[in-house]
Amino acid sequence: MTADVALRARIVLWAGEGRRRKDIAELAGVSARTVDRTRTRYAESGMAGLVERKRGGRKEQVPPQTRSRVIALTRMTPPPESSLSHWSTRTPADHLKRREGIKASFHYVARIWREENLKPHRSGTFKLSKNPACAEKVADIVGLYLDLPGGAVVLSVDEKTQVQALDRTQPVQPVAFAATEKRTHDYVRHGTTNLFAALNIATGEVLRVQAEPERRELPGRPEEGGEAARR
Repeated sequence: MTADVALRARIVLWAGEGRRRKDIAELAGVSARTVDRTRTRYAESGMAGLVERKRGGRKEQVPPQTRSRVIALTRMTPPPESSLSHWSTRTPADHLKRREGIKASFHYVARIWREENLKPHRSGTFKLSKNPACAEKVADIVGLYLDLPGGAVVLSVDEKTQVQALDRTQPVQPVAFAATEKRTHDYVRHGTTNLFAALNIATGEVLRVQAEPERRELPGRPEEGGEAARR
């Protein structure tokens, strides 16, 4: 409870004891008008009326069409003439003002992005398989997970390539107060190996591990066909 709420509560209690308005104001160190306002708020809202009400700032008056344009523009690649690769909170507002005569502050753009969970600054990756039978293999794998034969066990196999045996040139500095673990940037490489593992994807249990000096086709391992086809 804040001091202001406690003071308002005392004013209400003193009023309940039948004390005069002038005496309550003197005891509380406030004006008689504040006493009247506190009693009115308590009479209208109860205990909730004693809590300080949030005073919102002046709301930005923006037409609904502006919100739609901000969202639509954010979901589009910036035009070539803008020389931009990604939108920032300021660039859509500037673009709408110059090109369409729509006024919107960058604060408004940032709020829309938060409300709509828009993150145009992020980028992802994708990969296309060179295996012409990749689609058929993916369909087979997905079908196996969706319709598992009775009594069957499905294993997921993948590779962790180029596991490097590194030795730092200096001992690792452990975690200390206000300092994270640190290790030297330079190291001595003792070769690489390729680690293949079969695991239970539901529990993470490793069922089989095999290390090979080279990345080559293992017996019973499908040819290259994308991530899904290798499982």
